[in-house]
Amino acid sequence: MAAITAKDVAELRARTGAGMMDCKKALEEANGAMDTAVDILRTKGIAKAEKRADRSASEGQIQTWLAADGAAAAMIEINSETDFVGRNDEFVALSKLMVDQVAKDASVNGVVKVGADGAYLATPWHADAARTVGEVVKAASAKTGENIVLKGIARFTAAPGGVVGFYLHFNGKVGVLVEMAGIAGEAGQTLANTIAEHIAAGVPTTAIAVDRSGVDAAIVKRERDIFVQQAIDSGKPPAIAEKMVEGRINKFFGEIVLTEQPWVREDSKTIGQLIKEAGAGASVVRFARFKMGEA
Repeated sequence: MAAITAKDVAELRARTGAGMMDCKKALEEANGAMDTAVDILRTKGIAKAEKRADRSASEGQIQTWLAADGAAAAMIEINSETDFVGRNDEFVALSKLMVDQVAKDASVNGVVKVGADGAYLATPWHADAARTVGEVVKAASAKTGENIVLKGIARFTAAPGGVVGFYLHFNGKVGVLVEMAGIAGEAGQTLANTIAEHIAAGVPTTAIAVDRSGVDAAIVKRERDIFVQQAIDSGKPPAIAEKMVEGRINKFFGEIVLTEQPWVREDSKTIGQLIKEAGAGASVVRFARFKMGEA
């Protein structure tokens, strides 16, 4: 067996980020062959990462990117098990590389859930096409000893005459992208960013659609059925009960529909009114909201 020196162990450790004893054992198993030892550690590291896949990952980083002209924006959420790893400089650097990956990938249009086995994991890594996004995530899991998960990605590209804005909370736990149409330039960017801030706040509740047409009919039916039963149980006459139901449905929409929500900074004004004040034709096309650890 080839002699294993401290220098060999240090070199392997620098190349893989693995622990000292793991490096020593891998070199012994590889009979001193450095590249073989790297492969051994990669294999064992990936196997360990796969065993960690059932452990909860609810910390980490949300990162955003905005094109210089405001015409496109990207956002990612990558999770770790602990806040200690999630705030680690290397993990933060990985999260920034990951949002750069999505920023460069114009094939992404909208919100994509990734998770442990999402199709996006097979995408070539922009910094090294010989690797995939999934392999980069698994390598991070092997190095940190935690279950690392690329939970979701989003990328919006505005149509001509539109703009994309964003908001990232100071602690990196909430991020939002907003695409606007019918308004661009500095005014459009400011409005998009303002609306993104409102969506991040989640007041009075987290918006689930831009307007009523975007709300799933099944959700509306479920709420209506509950309100109808409550009206019946109250013993009110049918005509009054119907008015009660309609009033509660309107209140329900006012809570979950973005354009009907009271603006978090001035609750006497709705987001719809804020948009209208920006000029005829301005509208929200779509939005994406990531909150750390949220399903």
